[in-house]
Amino acid sequence: MKTYWRLPKGVDELLPPRAWDLELLRRRVLDVFNQWGFDYIDPPLIEYLDALLVGSGEDLDLQTLKVVDQISGRQLGVRADMTSQAVRVDAHSVVTDGVQRLCYAGPVVFANPASTQTSRVQLKAGAEIFGAPSIDADVEVVGLMLEALRVAQIHAPVVLLGHMGIYRQLVAELLRTGDLVSDHQAQLFSSVQRKAESDIRALLAGSALCDMMVALPTLMGQPDVLTEARQVLADAPKGVLSKLDELALFAERVSVHSAAEIRIDVAELSGYGYHNGAVFAVYHPEHGRALAQGGRYDGVGEAYGRARAATGFDMNLKQLLTSNENQSETIFAPLLPQQELRESQGQQVATLRASGLRVVSGLSEDDAAPPGCTRQLSYVDGEWQVLSL
Repeated sequence: MKTYWRLPKGVDELLPPRAWDLELLRRRVLDVFNQWGFDYIDPPLIEYLDALLVGSGEDLDLQTLKVVDQISGRQLGVRADMTSQAVRVDAHSVVTDGVQRLCYAGPVVFANPASTQTSRVQLKAGAEIFGAPSIDADVEVVGLMLEALRVAQIHAPVVLLGHMGIYRQLVAELLRTGDLVSDHQAQLFSSVQRKAESDIRALLAGSALCDMMVALPTLMGQPDVLTEARQVLADAPKGVLSKLDELALFAERVSVHSAAEIRIDVAELSGYGYHNGAVFAVYHPEHGRALAQGGRYDGVGEAYGRARAATGFDMNLKQLLTSNENQSETIFAPLLPQQELRESQGQQVATLRASGLRVVSGLSEDDAAPPGCTRQLSYVDGEWQVLSL
């Protein structure tokens, strides 16, 4: 027997009332983006594959669902990320020489789920600032990210800050001196992520930077870990130290503008495919994965013919959906047997709905209040009243 109702593996759907909860959350987050002066864009779910993957890493390529366009014969990709689409919009669709703030909220699809608990279909909301190379843009993005999480009822978050430039500068020096061959970059990246000291030492045996790279994944914790980082990296190339100074300033500025708890991870490498500056993520003790993350990715738009400073973040709104407490109460308006009252009742229902209340009308005199209704429109002593059920 065929089971047409089954969904593909890793694909879920939201049903009442959680589907409404998600939509209300999306609206509140977009309201915050609008209040901060970000312009909304709605790019297509599918694009030519090469356009979607411009400037991205191998990870995004593996996560992008691919299909063949029956009209052009070219390969299309179903987006797994919306940042590259925002970059394209800034470079070609809404061109300005000044600072541009763009935001979005829409579905993304993954060819493979990140884990058995993660859906392949997510609702991503995010915001990007283009044309602003200063740290002020990064601080603004972090502030907006935290405000969006606040309206999603995420309290007491932990903000993790890092700087991709520190690792990149060390790797550049290793390549320059010949202590690391280009073919081994992926292995080193994986070893640092896994904090695999023996693997790092095997790859960098004899290098003056070996101990620094081994220590890099251990430099995490409270902001004062930056003092230890300066000691460990004291003999590193100047480019490394300047990036460390940028991270220290970034942490200081974020702490001034936010009451959130700050943590530092000098070897934070998420998004390494295109991030090249400050990176940040938000965690919460009740969630195992990052609730939001982002960073600086200057110059990625060069592939579109327009290199610009850029920073931004995104979040999976489905992951933030924890309860249905945001659902507005529902009023039941039963179909009355008195014909003379029905027109008046209809006017009352219209008034209630116009005021923003949710009203379900009965379709027959036998209809009972549907599940979720908490109050009922009743005609009592010659007047309409909304009473508790």
